[in-house]
Amino acid sequence: MPKKRNIKSFKPTAGSSSSIADRPQRSVNELLANLRRTSIGLSAATQPAHPATAPSVPPVIREILQIPETPAPRSRRPVRQRFDGNGRRLPAGPPPPRSWVSRSLTDDANSGAWSGASRLNLCLADTSLPGTYLPARGSLIDIVLRKLAYDWDFHRVYNQYHLYFVPNHLKAALIRFVGIASEEGLSLSDLKAILLPPPDTFTEDDPEGRTISNGEVNYLDLSGSIGRSLKLKDVGELLFPTTDQDSTEPQDSWDVPETVLSPPRTLLPNLTHLSLALDPRHASSASWKQLIGLSSKLTSLTHLSLAYWPDPCLIARGRQSFVASPQGNIPYGGTNLYSHSIDHDWSEALLVLRLLSKNLYALEFLDLTGCTPWFKALLAESDHDHVDWVTNWGKITELRLYTGLKLGDDALPSERTSYREAINMAKNVERHIRASRAGKGRFVVVERDELDT
Repeated sequence: MPKKRNIKSFKPTAGSSSSIADRPQRSVNELLANLRRTSIGLSAATQPAHPATAPSVPPVIREILQIPETPAPRSRRPVRQRFDGNGRRLPAGPPPPRSWVSRSLTDDANSGAWSGASRLNLCLADTSLPGTYLPARGSLIDIVLRKLAYDWDFHRVYNQYHLYFVPNHLKAALIRFVGIASEEGLSLSDLKAILLPPPDTFTEDDPEGRTISNGEVNYLDLSGSIGRSLKLKDVGELLFPTTDQDSTEPQDSWDVPETVLSPPRTLLPNLTHLSLALDPRHASSASWKQLIGLSSKLTSLTHLSLAYWPDPCLIARGRQSFVASPQGNIPYGGTNLYSHSIDHDWSEALLVLRLLSKNLYALEFLDLTGCTPWFKALLAESDHDHVDWVTNWGKITELRLYTGLKLGDDALPSERTSYREAINMAKNVERHIRASRAGKGRFVVVERDELDT
């Protein structure tokens, strides 16, 4: 049997058809116009209405009728300041988030190439010598050199054959930054990689290439490396190499011509500025005996830094050593622990300084920052033995006697007293030198700290 099919009617019912027929149908244009009116009404409710611009009046008539000037219409957008407080143009776009600009300028400066500030010894940051070239702080060359020093463990291996070709006027700055910032300091192999050419760089036809190249280097800054990763004895052997002597064996024939040895070549023949500033944590390992031996070959030196060097003595380890004798214990060296504080005996210190002044008679600048324990030796006398500021060191015109101390608000009274005594001693040294020269020699300027009044 065929299935019954129920056909549904899609026509609206009578009730719905009457309501739809009664409602007027709006066109698309009416809908858009209604939408515009509603949007304008909402914007007018949220934004203040702009004052209507009054018709303009000529200035002469405005003065006659005493009509006030029409105020200029306000801008719909606030005018953004396109320059910051330093006069620099701001970039286009929205302002940066507050979290980006909340750091102070000091944080921005310290977060640059020296991100590892713990490696930087702040005591040696201001020990540069005058008359030398160092790149300006924050410049591109300064950032690059500091970054090289920060990653020195990598460059000392992978770029060891390229370090020699660094421009000569930047080698001293690179050596200084590596000695201060590197964890291990500047080693002898690092110094050779910077100052000595790689193997097979110069041919036999150009034997003077090395000397001519290093002749432009007159500044050597070993701050922070002496006593830690370098010895003065090794530095002296590198700067002044010795030639092997010929054997004294007889020749096979009388007709063999004698070979005349050429004098040894100096690695830095024009060296005039030398910084041997020590890291205060490794000051006890410095050797005055090696310094005197090296100074005999540096007679042309004009600027020297001995910042943070210990008390002058020939045997540093002998200060705490004694020799037993029938008369009792005798100090092993010329200076013991109580020679300066109780006995006021500066004889050995004066001997060392006198030997040093005889060798370095061309000095014009001397930096003794942080050497406050033996400031008194600069003006002391012992059996007609003293530092000669008139003859040997009569050319010195600038003496740096900073304490090297940074006292905080929580400093102990004893520390403040020592700080004040060191500054007064520096003033006495200045008066002593000027009185010794009696106005006939060169005028000396002593750089020192000032007491806060």
